Amino acid sequence: MRIGIFSDVHANIEAMSAVIDAFKSERIDKYVCIGDVVGYGASPNECCDLIRKTAAFTILGNHDAAVAGRMDYSYYYDAARQALDLHARQLTPENLEWLRLLPYEVREGDITFCHGSPINLEEFEYIFSVEQATRCLDIWDELGAVTFIGHSHLCKSFALTRDEVFEVVATKFVIRPEHRYIISVGSVGQPRDYDNRASYTIYDTEERTFEFKRVAYDIDAAAQKIFAAELERNFGNRLFLGV
Repeated sequence: MRIGIFSDVHANIEAMSAVIDAFKSERIDKYVCIGDVVGYGASPNECCDLIRKTAAFTILGNHDAAVAGRMDYSYYYDAARQALDLHARQLTPENLEWLRLLPYEVREGDITFCHGSPINLEEFEYIFSVEQATRCLDIWDELGAVTFIGHSHLCKSFALTRDEVFEVVATKFVIRPEHRYIISVGSVGQPRDYDNRASYTIYDTEERTFEFKRVAYDIDAAAQKIFAAELERNFGNRLFLGV
């Protein structure tokens, strides 16, 4: 089975549409979204509608949880909080109810999907460094072969033995049975690795290969919608820079 995995769409329908189009040439059997469908961008309903139609399942992200009333986000900085408040007002009842019911985690065989660290799922902790991934050594026996995460907006992979963690610096690699892997799949709608193209990934369960992919999209159209909405202008500006 070839699984198309993506995360952190953040209400960017231009990026999400480009990713779906790119997936069409990849012989994908199933799609999985690892959360943060909403927040920051100008098209929350359009993204919810497309992902509900496309993904086999979607994981709850912290922005989704905030909009759905499932977490306290009063400590978020003003612009991010205002965007979430706006999206909560804009979302249809059907999309809001969908967000309210999203799971924190889904496990399928030896694959786990969650938004942040698999430790303390409701805390949405980041993993984008070896030091952060090392905390997962404490739950080695609970980890599947691969844990797919989002949240950091970075494309990062870590391989864990029982005693140590190292970063896998490759865009395509084989999942080896003697390791556990934590793979951060990057962001569709708001990349932060200085590559402004939308990120998406593919995992082949038979070949046990994983690959990071990127696709260009109409950034100007996405940014102009943000500029025209009640949203912080920097949410649009940063799309051009990929930060």
